[in-house]
Amino acid sequence: MKFNRCGLALVGAALLTVTTAQGAAQAVDDPDRIVGGDIAKTADTPWAIQMSNSNSPAPNDEYCGATLVAADKLVTAAHCFDVVGRDGWTFIQGRDKLTDKSTGKTSGLKDLWVHPKYDGKLGDNSGYDVAVVTLSKPFTGVSTMALNEDKSLSENTSVTATTYGWGNTKGTGPADTFQKVSVPVRGDAPCEKAYYNGRPHLDYDPATEVCAGFPEGGKDACQGDSGGPLIANGRLLGIVSWGAGCAVAGEPGVYSEVAELAADIKPHL
Repeated sequence: MKFNRCGLALVGAALLTVTTAQGAAQAVDDPDRIVGGDIAKTADTPWAIQMSNSNSPAPNDEYCGATLVAADKLVTAAHCFDVVGRDGWTFIQGRDKLTDKSTGKTSGLKDLWVHPKYDGKLGDNSGYDVAVVTLSKPFTGVSTMALNEDKSLSENTSVTATTYGWGNTKGTGPADTFQKVSVPVRGDAPCEKAYYNGRPHLDYDPATEVCAGFPEGGKDACQGDSGGPLIANGRLLGIVSWGAGCAVAGEPGVYSEVAELAADIKPHL
């Protein structure tokens, strides 16, 4: 089953795995996100942003993640906006537990740029799953994350990258709590092998996507982590995008490749 890694779908309590733009929606019962990770602190990673939406059926409006790249700019996944569009967003900085409403800074959406080549068909060899949010109120005094522009980094299999997110962890950690998991960069070949093999609408795009995860599975991003950061060498290497299942052996995570998209992102920062 194919998963985008957005938050809970607007279909009862089920998770969105394939949006309407991709055909009939598929749902699963397990609201799992960061799997096999550790508790993280936003004080250590202040550029990691939680994206809540009032239309989410999640108890704390959890939906997606993002990365602060300038005081008033977030980089995230385009597919986070497929269902809810521009409405109902609250962007939260500095809140480790989503139940603790008294902590952190919040802002709203002033403007949104979605990559014009994004077509809503994740996993269909199309890529370009990236968007830039302009905040209604800047997060002043908060450290930002630099975009990775080294295209060789996503093919460097000696690199370990870390991804971040909030939410239920399929029993591997507390719900609605900021967490992290480190995974090896795999190069394109493992994802090209895993996500082709004659499967319809399940093609990896080596031109605009990064492949990362353990061959044996067990550690991964998942639903609710969409749009969040994949960090390597102190830079934003990737953006959580999609996968087939979560933390499944032989099914690495797929991330939008920031180095290949940086030239398109930068004019909107």
